[in-house]
Amino acid sequence: MAKIERILTGDFYSIIHDIDDAVLGGSVSATLEDESFFNLSNGNKAAMRVYERYSFFGCNRVSMSVLVAESEGEIHFSAITSGGSQAVFFKINTLGEEAFLDQIRRVADKYAKER
Repeated sequence: MAKIERILTGDFYSIIHDIDDAVLGGSVSATLEDESFFNLSNGNKAAMRVYERYSFFGCNRVSMSVLVAESEGEIHFSAITSGGSQAVFFKINTLGEEAFLDQIRRVADKYAKER
């Protein structure tokens, strides 16, 4: 499993669009498996997306769950990959997960809030 988390700035929907472009444009086998959108109170909102692609490194499929949530002017971003290992009792060869996460890391860095 590999994970990145950031606090982002920018337009909520533009960020989601850029995430889709990065993931789906980064691999011919990448798909958006499903998504959920929530409009919460006070204009807050959240989007959950699950992507999947074939990993040549592990010769299997890797998934990535992405959460983008806007609350009180801050956008919280989390992306977690899973799969990509062929071991039964422990994980080996997580290169496919890291490579999948790298496609989205550039988007997160582009919108990352300066600290």
